[in-house]
Amino acid sequence: MRRLLLVAVLVLAGCGAPPPPPPAVGNACSPSTTIESFSDVLEGQVANLSALAARPDGTIYVLSDRSVLYTLDAGATRPLASVPLADPAAKPLDSESLVVDPDGTLTIGDETGPQVLRYAPDGRLLGSLGIPADVVGRTQDNASFEGLARQPDGSLVASLEKPLTGETDTRLVTIPDGPQVSVPLAPGLGIAELVALGDGRLLALERGYDEATGNTVHLVLLDPRTNPAGSTLVADLGACPTLGATSQQAQRNPLLDNVEGMTITGRTPDGALELLLVSDDNDNPEQVTRTYRLRVAL
Repeated sequence: MRRLLLVAVLVLAGCGAPPPPPPAVGNACSPSTTIESFSDVLEGQVANLSALAARPDGTIYVLSDRSVLYTLDAGATRPLASVPLADPAAKPLDSESLVVDPDGTLTIGDETGPQVLRYAPDGRLLGSLGIPADVVGRTQDNASFEGLARQPDGSLVASLEKPLTGETDTRLVTIPDGPQVSVPLAPGLGIAELVALGDGRLLALERGYDEATGNTVHLVLLDPRTNPAGSTLVADLGACPTLGATSQQAQRNPLLDNVEGMTITGRTPDGALELLLVSDDNDNPEQVTRTYRLRVAL
């Protein structure tokens, strides 16, 4: 999404900027999460990336918010193909979220509509899914369907990045007309991505930005079977080791950027998730298209 000036962390009144995170131990970001690597190799090749989805053949779909779907190689180092997308009015999308079903059908969330659309892998529009009536017309500008996840029962869950107008909590919305669950948010943070864990729970990517302190990026475990959704902080990426990363922006950890996309690429023999994340550089020369590989034991 376009860069918003978001308050990234809670600041105690009168205490000024938040303290830096505690030093990382080894590659640990938290007791459950380690960072394996990061890479800036996609910088200059693709831009404005907002969602990821692993494919059965090992390649990676990556969605640009400029209405383009790319296919990356399995290492997420180079684009292999690109497909332009358009909405039912033949207009480009503010494409922010992506689910790939077993038959290859793509479901994409458009933040501007907002709308949820279905596509063939070649970019042909197959149709649209309905939006709950109480959501239509109440989404904040540029802050609607940032995350999509397909649950084991086949239901499609969309996350609103920010609360609806007049509300304080955001929502998980089952498309087209299923249950809706409230999700409390820390001030300044929004939900940028969702992935389904296969047991009813969701792993969410919470993200925020503050001009003075940079980005905040959290992994949060959500349980939509409760209302409001049970929420547990899994990791603050600001607490990860820097791994030698640099940043042209003010950041409390130079590893951080505007992280928006996340997908599960596999599991370790002991059951830990292998995650791939990507940042959206917003066509800003001070930002970078950066991928991250994390391991999370839940």
